[in-house]
Amino acid sequence: MNPPTKLKLSTLVVCLLLLVACAAGQTVAAQGANNSRAFGDVQVLATVPFPPGFPEGITVNGNRVYVAGPARFGTAGEPPSKVFAYDTSTGETVREYAIQGENLAQDHANSCIAFDGAGQLYVVNTQLGIVRIDIGSGQQTVYAAPLPDLPTCAAASAPCSPTFLDLPPLPNDIAFDEAGNLYETDSFQATIWRIAPGGGQPQIWFQSSQLDTPFGPNGLRISPDRTKLFFTITAEGIGMFGNFLGGKVYTLPLVAAPSAGDLQVFHQYDGDAPDGIAFGRSGKLYVVLAAPFASGVSILRMDGTEETRLTNPVGSPIFPYDSPANAAFNKHGSLLLTNHAFATMIPSHFTVLDVFVDDKESELVRPDLP
Repeated sequence: MNPPTKLKLSTLVVCLLLLVACAAGQTVAAQGANNSRAFGDVQVLATVPFPPGFPEGITVNGNRVYVAGPARFGTAGEPPSKVFAYDTSTGETVREYAIQGENLAQDHANSCIAFDGAGQLYVVNTQLGIVRIDIGSGQQTVYAAPLPDLPTCAAASAPCSPTFLDLPPLPNDIAFDEAGNLYETDSFQATIWRIAPGGGQPQIWFQSSQLDTPFGPNGLRISPDRTKLFFTITAEGIGMFGNFLGGKVYTLPLVAAPSAGDLQVFHQYDGDAPDGIAFGRSGKLYVVLAAPFASGVSILRMDGTEETRLTNPVGSPIFPYDSPANAAFNKHGSLLLTNHAFATMIPSHFTVLDVFVDDKESELVRPDLP
């Protein structure tokens, strides 16, 4: 409100002042409308309730982002695993899908997720295998069986796991190819599995002792030209937690049976724990870094060199990025991340982050399936 003395101004002066103020206001409004977010600007879109917390899988369908969890051990006696649907603009919770059929007295978890061409959602569940959800009706069916527990190759002939230790499977990420095959990473058995169109029993597609690390095959995507499969190895060296040494992005040709010689390193990390990946329309590969004190996003050029890295500000080692896990693009030029917070386990850090990268999604393969 204007001060009382301004009421004594002549009508002409008042009008001039109003015109100037109006013009200035319109200029500011126009500038505000044209201003875009700064590259790397990060905001919290939504908070994932705990339990289940520990969000992992993420994918976008229309104006909804779907998030799956919990991706962790020690869930025996807890409520069912879930998928949450949020509005990509407001972060409002639109719907929840509780996984049906889990034995809640045993460990149970959701990992990554993907859509097919009909808009059905596929969820990696450690107990049930691949669960297919009709997001409209909520109806759920088991699309593919759980991954087999393989003996080590030192103890048995094929099928076996080329690992030093005899560990159970750890199903992680999934991606479709154009033929409708579904690829699934197994982080503990040095294996990438393939599930035929229509589902059923997973089959071994690729194995190598080079993938035998404390935390092996993890995030994966099909390349934009549909000729290669890209995947990460999260940890190398000794120790699953706290000793994240190395970490790589690998490629394999998208053929029926790749050989050991086909395995190529696309990028080598040094203790950053690469996890989920996503291709931008620009051709860049966005790699989610999950190491607790190196959390963020690494952006790789098409030749595998790192262009830039988005990390926490100096003095804030674990916020807003707190061991993010996976990524998906929305239509506004942002990368949406699941903040997994596996080390800090702070409930308020179980979030979906919106990171402006001024890029759009390289379209994911969403096949029509029986």
